[in-house]
Amino acid sequence: MHLCLIPSHDESRGPSFNGRAERRGSFTLPPAGTGAVSARSSGRTRPGSGTMGAARPLALLLLLLLLLPAQGLLYAAATRFQDVLNHGSTSPVTSYKKLQGWSSDQNKWNEKLYPFWEEGDPRWKDCWKGGRVTAKLDSDSPALVGSNVSFTVTLQFPKCQTEDNDGNIVYRRNCTRDPPASMDQQVYVYNWTEWTDSCGWENCTSNHSHHVFPDGRPFPHHPGWRRRNFVYVFHTFGQYYQTTGRSSAKFSVNTANITLGEHGMAVSIYRRGHSGFVPVARAKTTYSVTDKIPVIVSMFQKHDRNISDSIFIKDSPITFDVKIHDPSYYLNNSAISYKWNFGDGSGLFVASGSSTSHTYTLQGNFTLNLTVQAIIPVPCRPVTPTAPPPTSAAPTGASSDSDSSPTVESVQDNPDGGCHIYRNGYYGSSIAVVEGILEVNIIQMTSIQMTESQAENSLVDFVVTCQGSLPTDVCTVVSDPTCQVSKSMVCDPIDVTDECLLTIRRAFEEPGTYCINITLGDDTSQALASALISVNGGASSGTTAGVFIFLGLLAVFATIGAFVLYKRYKQYKPIERSAEQTQKQEGFTAYFSTFKAVFFPNSTERNPLLKSKPGIV
Repeated sequence: MHLCLIPSHDESRGPSFNGRAERRGSFTLPPAGTGAVSARSSGRTRPGSGTMGAARPLALLLLLLLLLPAQGLLYAAATRFQDVLNHGSTSPVTSYKKLQGWSSDQNKWNEKLYPFWEEGDPRWKDCWKGGRVTAKLDSDSPALVGSNVSFTVTLQFPKCQTEDNDGNIVYRRNCTRDPPASMDQQVYVYNWTEWTDSCGWENCTSNHSHHVFPDGRPFPHHPGWRRRNFVYVFHTFGQYYQTTGRSSAKFSVNTANITLGEHGMAVSIYRRGHSGFVPVARAKTTYSVTDKIPVIVSMFQKHDRNISDSIFIKDSPITFDVKIHDPSYYLNNSAISYKWNFGDGSGLFVASGSSTSHTYTLQGNFTLNLTVQAIIPVPCRPVTPTAPPPTSAAPTGASSDSDSSPTVESVQDNPDGGCHIYRNGYYGSSIAVVEGILEVNIIQMTSIQMTESQAENSLVDFVVTCQGSLPTDVCTVVSDPTCQVSKSMVCDPIDVTDECLLTIRRAFEEPGTYCINITLGDDTSQALASALISVNGGASSGTTAGVFIFLGLLAVFATIGAFVLYKRYKQYKPIERSAEQTQKQEGFTAYFSTFKAVFFPNSTERNPLLKSKPGIV
């Protein structure tokens, strides 16, 4: 606002005698300290009129000085998205690349329709019936630059409240917390359907419905718009994205224009109200963008007792399974290779598959290293003098700056030719290799003869051998014939000082068919042998009838195998076998050898392992 006094150019008119100085006169402020104001005009001036006339422009000048800052404050008080969505951040982003579909947080925020409350404002206590709503915001980062990173926000309502199929908030039936009314009929916390049932999308303009976002843009017209009663406003990198939804929302952002590193994502959630929208919750999380392929490696070894301690067994293959974190399938059409260095002097191994195995033949500590390389096909773009290809296009490395992620024209190592970029991922781990138990075999099962007075339980002796290191404990699990329902488990410490040969005695309360699992273990390894056994009751029972089944076979193949065993038993002719030949056999042959030992116990005297008399556990 500007005020000005117009000086007089017509001095023919006489002075004014209305108790004030003539407005067309020119006023001169006196020197400081004089306390007088003089007026010049062509006429006379009444005594005292100069002082009174000079006071008015001075007051107007003071008023001008007061109004100008106030007017500036009014302009500065306009609420922006940045003010609402920063969530306490003190370092807003001032320079950024535009994200597709996002808008600058310098836009004005409609605070009348979407009020903004600071944290701690008492109005938060009354923004939701029955308690406080919280929000959980998650992401699937880390994200490889150029891929999409997804975010999911989920609202968590107060106890006993939930969202129904129509998008209304209701009280759950049979909940321990008493609702404000009887549970004989559905009780609503917010019945938004009732607000909008009487109107359509175009004519629903009452206070119950406002189809605009905080920046004034209209809502998208979804077929199920009546069920979308929440507004979600996301904020990152100096930009915002707004959408409507139900009690959860999910969206994705392409990371091509996001710099490498860790960033924050915030969300403000509003619910539909009678006279506008009401804030109900806020949430924030961090996400990261990287130019290194996120890689996870899991390791498995058959007889390893603890897969998380990085201690493995010598002379037993370790399976390495590589998982690339790529939830947006950005690398689906890429050529991916895996370069392994197991650290034991075996050299480099390059594979095209994500799974491989390696056997360490020496004990010790080793460092495992893996490099994953992806050749990513991308659309070709013309090369201009102002945009030279980044040096990261070389196959030996990846970009360390998100600005260098655009397409690079190259045909090197690309089977299909065309344009592509290279991305690498790295994994390293230290592992220890020790001696361990490699194999367990049940070579004989024998029932114990007892008198009638002693025959409370049926006792069976299991003769067990193992290969590898000597065990320190043994566990026996007795299950139903399907090996699914455990009936009992007994574990005992053992002291084996010479060779791995021991007899395990177990009691069975009643006759029947059982699945037996015998596990021998030490500090770092364990191995398992399984069998199906038929136990006869009474004191006069002889040798226990048992049939060993290779548990890896499916049920249908187990039935066929039983028929084959029956045919072989009917046509059996004893053939001598040495212990060395028997141990070298694998799979079904080894189990058939055990089957022969059960049905022909006399022939087992030729096995040199039974020349010594093992102790009974």
